[in-house]
Amino acid sequence: MTDEIYWDLSCPDWRQRIVERRSLVPALPLDREAADRAVAIFDKLRLCDVPGTPRLKDAAGDWFRDFVRVFAGSWDAEACVRYVREIFALVSKKNSKTSYSGGLGIVWLLINQRPNAVGIIVAPTQDIADIAFSQAAGMVQLNADLNGKRLKIQNHLKTITNLKTGATLAIFTFSPDVLNGQLAAFWILDELHLLAKSHSADSALRQLRGGRVAIPEAFGIIITTQSEDEPAGVFKSELAKARAIRDGLKRDSRTLPILYEFPETIARDRDQFLDPANWPIVMPNLGRSITLPRLKELFAEEVDGGEQSLRRWASQYLNIEIGLGLKSEHWPGARHWEKNGDSSVTLGYILEVSDVVTIGGDGGGLDDILGLTVIGRHAETGQWLIWTHGWLHRDVLGLRKQEAPRFLDFEAQGDLTLVDKMDDAFDAFAEICEQVNDTGKLAGIGLDPVGVKIIVDKLAQRGMAQKVPDEGPVVGVRQGYTLQGVIKSVEDHLSDGRITHGKQPLLDWSVGNAKVKVTGNAIMVTKQASGIAKIDPLMALFDAGALMLDAPEAIGASVYNDAKARPQGFLVM
Repeated sequence: MTDEIYWDLSCPDWRQRIVERRSLVPALPLDREAADRAVAIFDKLRLCDVPGTPRLKDAAGDWFRDFVRVFAGSWDAEACVRYVREIFALVSKKNSKTSYSGGLGIVWLLINQRPNAVGIIVAPTQDIADIAFSQAAGMVQLNADLNGKRLKIQNHLKTITNLKTGATLAIFTFSPDVLNGQLAAFWILDELHLLAKSHSADSALRQLRGGRVAIPEAFGIIITTQSEDEPAGVFKSELAKARAIRDGLKRDSRTLPILYEFPETIARDRDQFLDPANWPIVMPNLGRSITLPRLKELFAEEVDGGEQSLRRWASQYLNIEIGLGLKSEHWPGARHWEKNGDSSVTLGYILEVSDVVTIGGDGGGLDDILGLTVIGRHAETGQWLIWTHGWLHRDVLGLRKQEAPRFLDFEAQGDLTLVDKMDDAFDAFAEICEQVNDTGKLAGIGLDPVGVKIIVDKLAQRGMAQKVPDEGPVVGVRQGYTLQGVIKSVEDHLSDGRITHGKQPLLDWSVGNAKVKVTGNAIMVTKQASGIAKIDPLMALFDAGALMLDAPEAIGASVYNDAKARPQGFLVM
């Protein structure tokens, strides 16, 4: 229990508000005098890169004035409490969020009372940092009362200083070294979805938030578009937290979510979110920095680029969250993957309702995921039910730093186990195989014949690798072009709705990574075609599918329950 007072920052009617293009900020007990004073300063600033250099009073959308009001009006100087410490904003491209953020930085410089306070705007790239600084500096240069009198611009440092208080506003390109040791009284983090690709993004965000301890009035803003790929790492976790606050699931928070995203009924319907009539819903600055005709032109330029270009455009301009990061030359089955998901499909469920189960395995090197995929055939409907798990050596987090946040997400979700020794992974793989075998429903374990000796040895220790062909569960499944029939059959099953998978993020990601290589009339899905992106769980699915396509019967667990009767050590090729 706590005696702290928290404002209710939820906005349960956000779906109606956003469709009606109303404010997404709920009614808050702000200090109206302080809020209005800050807005008045913001409105007097001018845009330096627009003909006529209009004041923000005329050029800026009301949506951003919400940011200014909340920043200034949520600080109770008498009680020394900030009721909103942070804003998390999801705002698509071309809504002038970088320009307006520069203006808010100037407002902070002018109203801040702390001597020598530090304000920071962090940009993901040098180009965005240059734009942010040029906007903020331009606003100062266009105001004779500020330029050189109250505020001093240092172009070489990308810094603006308040000559009275000594407070500084600095614009940085993201780097953990630059942020190290900074105690910021005010900060804006631009494009978190890009910064989240760095393995140090989480620690950098903690560093920015560290100023709250020593500076009670500290205030920060995360303002970002949606990710071009499936959300991962700190971006995914911060977005999830913001949605929970918005929806009233998390009450004890001082982070205000302002999320310009479609209600689910539109976001899940491709025809609806690609309908220009709906685009104004998520474009708060429409009619100012961007117009609907121009947005249609940008969309038309992407139409010929295929599915990948359209999804990327939708993520950046409409804040559509990518479910599967489909790439060019993607596996055709991926188009039908999402519609066949059901999170109730777990390993336990499969073992309960299936009459036959097959297992596939793939990968397992020091830079590979060891993937295990289970396919169960529903005893009544014949539906294929799919579940997967993966193991990854912990060293890969250092080798693949860009993907490290994603792998840590998979671990937290329970789909991936990070190991310090691959021997532990092979043991766990064999343990699941034994668990399935003990049900008496196992029909076979399909493995890539190359590099599987360790797995076979582990299975042999459990009496599950045979000396005599066709008298045990382990089957070698040849790879490459010989998998063509299996791949096409799985595609057909997905298209027809005869497959249900457990909506596991690891397998979703693997499916999205898969590319097809075509030679003559043959196709194959390979690691080589997919580059460094991991597809091992999907390849394990194909291995298990190769066995399930033969309409197998369960071998039965009885022979293998007796250690003396278990044949050992032979892999059928």
